[in-house]
Order: sequence, then structure tokens, then C-alpha cells
Amino acid sequence: MLKKLAVLFAVLALVAAACGGSDDAEETTTTVAEGSGGESEGGGETGQEGGSTLSAVQARGNLICGVSGSAVGFSETQADGSATGFDADYCRAVAAAVLGDANAVEFRALTAAERFEALKNNEIDVLIRNTTWTQSRDTDIGIQFTATTYFDGQQIMGDPASLTGLTPSSGFEAIDGATVCTNAGTTTEKNITEGAAVAGVTITLETVETFPEAMEKFKAGTCDLVTTDGSGLYGNRAAETAAGTPGAENWVIFPEAPISKEPLGPAVRQGDDQWFDVIQWTVFATFIADENGVTSANIDTDKDNTPELTRLFGGEGEIQTKMGLPADAFYQTVKQVGNYGEIYDKNLTGPLGLAREGSFNMQWFDGGLIYAPPAR
Repeated sequence: MLKKLAVLFAVLALVAAACGGSDDAEETTTTVAEGSGGESEGGGETGQEGGSTLSAVQARGNLICGVSGSAVGFSETQADGSATGFDADYCRAVAAAVLGDANAVEFRALTAAERFEALKNNEIDVLIRNTTWTQSRDTDIGIQFTATTYFDGQQIMGDPASLTGLTPSSGFEAIDGATVCTNAGTTTEKNITEGAAVAGVTITLETVETFPEAMEKFKAGTCDLVTTDGSGLYGNRAAETAAGTPGAENWVIFPEAPISKEPLGPAVRQGDDQWFDVIQWTVFATFIADENGVTSANIDTDKDNTPELTRLFGGEGEIQTKMGLPADAFYQTVKQVGNYGEIYDKNLTGPLGLAREGSFNMQWFDGGLIYAPPAR
């Protein structure tokens, strides 16, 4: 693990560490209502900047959550109008904590270009859309990032049938002379350009408006390689394999150490500390439950295994009530949606083969970066 970290940090020193392609991919905008949430009242207005988003959500009776809608494994709109995926489940986790009903969510599918304006303009309550936490986003556009839910990194995908010798351990030398596709106007584009220059290799960069377009060019053979966040590549490979795309199961994702840091997690408007705390501690509650082996299946018997768990799950709920939540808010989150490991495995491990073990998304005591402050 230490060796991998050393390699990662060495590469990171050479390239821009910012938002990856899947984070900036542009998708069709749709609005989906699920469960008892229904459509929002008053034209979808959320809490005003500087005001109480928590009060607005509680009064409305549903959470308006900004998602991608087409990010495989993270948020996908289904034929019946529901939404599935890792990000969609964190929307449900918040709804369970705030409203006691994980299905009281209205999902708003947003393009990369729309997402920040939708949040700043009070069209959504929270943005949970595989969005990378960067310095400029955190300081310059009026939003705040809560705890990271998925530690990602930009990688490259190629077909060994056309690029011989390609393996997961390949590095930048493997892309010399290749045509690489990604979506334009993103830092994915900047990362691959700068990384190639530092490595002293020559590439032809072909950019398109959206990442799905980049995938189509890759499948057609117009591009030798395609690049975006690793999770996006794993998701697309899994989806194409399931769809029967010839050779998709053999596509190689490399390098093993990503070429950028992509911490993904929820974002809220600046100026509403109460709402920030609600989102932050909903995430932390899933971490703490995972750390202690408390799941949706055993929470009723194990919720008082330690004094910390008793406090967190409502036995001593004064901390939650002071936040403006029900005492059992985080009990509802875990009971209805699950702990961090359950959310991860349900959406990423099984469907995508995106193993948690050995990644930064393990608990801190297992060599990962999943770490929550104490609930006290």
C-alpha cells in the first residue's frame, strides 16, 4: 500500500489534480420524482442562500437532489422513473435522516455545465453528482464540499486488440502516438495533455462535447484510447460488457496509480452551516456504522453496542435534535439505506467489479481514507 501511495504522489506532482471526465460529462437533463416525495411545491424553490435549507426541505416534505442520471454505478435513471446508484443512495440517506423516508427524494439529473448554477440558484437542495472537490470550486463559486464519499482518480482505457502489450500496469509510454478521446473543456483534457507532455510522449487529443460521445468514438475505433475518472471507465466497461459489445470485457484500464486525485462527494451552498452539518454527518453516520459493523440488517440488535453508537442512533439523541433533526435520524439512514460498505458493495462492487479492498475507499484502519470524527 505504501508503495502504491508513493507512486501515486509522484505522478500527482506532475499532473493537474482536479475534476475527471466522468465528473464533467454532460448528460440529458431530466426531472424524476420518486416515492412519497412527489414534485416540489412552489416551482421547485429550495432554501434561499443564507437561509435554512433544512427548514425548507422539512416543510416541503421531500429532498431535491442533483445527480447525473447517467453515470453508471453512481446515478442512473431507470425505465420506471426511479434512480439507482451510489450517489442516488446517498440522496436517499439524507432523505431518511431529515424526513424519516428514504424515498422522499426528487432526483434532478443535471449536466456538468448546469450542476453548480442549479445549486447556487436554489433549484436543488444538495448536489450529489460524482463531482470532484477542487480548490477553485471550494473557494470561488459559492459552494462547499462535505465529506468525500468516493476517492477516485483519472485513468485511461484501451483495447489490447488494437494496442498490443497494453496491461493494467502500463504507463504513459503506452500512449505514445495514440489518439485519445475525452470531452472538451474539462480538466480531464488538461490532465492527459500535461501528463503526456511531462512524460515526453506525443498524443493526438480528440475532444467531443460529452463523454458518451467519446465512448462511441472509442468503440468505433476512431480513438485508440479514452480517458475519464477510473470509476467512469469501470462503469462503462461493465455496461458495454453486459450489452454484448465485442471485446469490451478485455478492455484494459490503466495506469494502476491514477494520474490525478478525484475526491467525490456531496456539495451544498455556502452560508448555510446547519445544512452543511446535516449532510456532513449523514455521510459520517454511514462511515461510523461501517466501522463498527452495524448494517441495515443488524442495527436493531447492535445499535447500542458502544456508547458512541447509542448516541449516534438516537438512544441519546440530543446532538441530533440540536441539529434540527429527529433523535433517530441516523438510525433511519442506516436502517433504510445501509452503511457505507453496503452502499458501496450494492452499487459498485457487484455491478461494476470495482473492488473496495485495496482502494482508498477502505476504512482508515484497513489502509484507506474513510474516516469519521467521533460521534460525541
